[in-house]
Order: sequence, then structure tokens, then C-alpha cells
Amino acid sequence: MRISVVIPSYNRRHTLERALQSVLEQSSAVDEIILVDDGSTDASSEMVNQQFPEVRILQQTNQGVSAARNRGIDAAQHEWIALLDSDDSWLPQKIERIRKAQQQNPEFVLYHSDEIWVRRGVRVNPMKKHRKTGGWIFENCLPLCVISPSASIIRKSILQALGMFDEKLPACEDYDLWLRLCHQFPVHYTEQALINKYGGHEDQLSRLYPFMDRFRIHALHRLLQTASLPSDYYRAARITLLDKLEILLNGAIKHSNQALIDELVPLKEIWFPQRQQVTQC
Repeated sequence: MRISVVIPSYNRRHTLERALQSVLEQSSAVDEIILVDDGSTDASSEMVNQQFPEVRILQQTNQGVSAARNRGIDAAQHEWIALLDSDDSWLPQKIERIRKAQQQNPEFVLYHSDEIWVRRGVRVNPMKKHRKTGGWIFENCLPLCVISPSASIIRKSILQALGMFDEKLPACEDYDLWLRLCHQFPVHYTEQALINKYGGHEDQLSRLYPFMDRFRIHALHRLLQTASLPSDYYRAARITLLDKLEILLNGAIKHSNQALIDELVPLKEIWFPQRQQVTQC
């Protein structure tokens, strides 16, 4: 299992050193480390060049996390892609444990693990809805993202066949990809926590974009339009889409958010034309 690590980064010099150090401290070494600098202005690439000369740096104008990941994946020399967000870190046994899991269960195309959550420097317990699992997990993926990019190692050929990360989505791009992957493939899950997932900082995507479910709605809409889903998956995806549409639309009407109403009503009319909804504040 030869592994290329892909790290997208935008003005994350303050966390990038921690992320890279965690890769270099693995008990089983990776085969390649790629940093995609997505137009940073904080001299993070210069820092990496000086302190981590073994890291391959790709630079581009700011295009978002999906474009940065896709650039790194395309450039990777090896079949297995280990994603790592620049604000997260790996525990020292991550690569060793995943390589062992792959040797014992070589049929899987994605391997992931449990994780430790840290919010503003304090360890917190995830809620039950965030619980990680393995196998055929498509229906578990519908409410929200249940695979952390930093915990995942995926076949490059599968990512390319799936169309990679959607560069039109500014957030929830991982949710979208897991839907497209998990209705076709089971995934392997290691119950041990192998990453530290940090949150609560100001530049976290979930803080930058309000109404995150609107991006999940667009992902579900595309999936239902384009994927050949088994009937039970199709029904579950439609139910989830309706739930998310109604919750967001009711909130948009309550708070007179006409822009959000105008964005979501056409999708509701496509999938649920029989259900009436006020369309003006």
C-alpha cells in the first residue's frame, strides 16, 4: 500500500506545521507528501520549504478546498490517497493501522477510522449522530458527513472514476463525495481513534458559510438525478432531501430570507411538486 498524502491549505501557517509534523512522525512512513497551497498570503509555503524540504509544494490561485484537493490527487504518484486537512493532525499509528487493515481486508476502496475531537483546545465527545461505522453506510451518510477527510485513505482510481471533489461546492464537498462513493462501495472502519480533528476556529468552513444544509441539498439533488440508486437508497435519499428542504425553507420564511427561498423552492418543485410552500416573504 503505497500512499500519497494530499494536504490542501489556505492561510493555515499556524496549524500547518502541526499537521505536517504528524505525518512525519508516523510509525509507518508514507511514500509522498503533497501540499497544495491554495493562494495563501501568509508565507506558509516558504515556511514549509524551509522546515519540511521533503514536502512537494504545489501552488495555485485561491480556488477552494475541492480544487486544491483535486490538484493534489491528480499530481499524486501513488494509488492510495491519504487526505489530511491542514488544521487536523494524525496520531502516530494511523498509517500503520490502516496498512494492516488493508492487508487483512484488501477488497475495500476506502479505509477510515474513529477520531478525537478538540474544540478550542478542549477535548469534546461527538454526539451520537456523528458515530463512525463501516460496511454499506450510504443511509448513515444521508443526514450529515460521517467520514472525516483527514481520517480517510482512498484509491486514486476510484476518486477519478467518481469525478473527484465537486469544485462548485464551497462546503460539504466531502458529504457529496461520500454519497457518490458509498452507494456503490462498502467502506472499512477502524474503531480506534487515529486522528485529531480540531474545530471552533474562525476560518473553519462551517463558520464561514451559514445554512450548511443547502449544500447537502444540492448534493442530494444531483445524486438523485444522476445516480442509479437501489430503490431503498432512492427512497431514503428523497426523504432526507424533503426533510432538509422543509426545515431550511421554513426557517428562511420565518427570517424573511428571500434569497434562500429563491434558491431552494425550484428544487422542491422538481422533487415534491404536490407539496405547497409559500415562496414570498
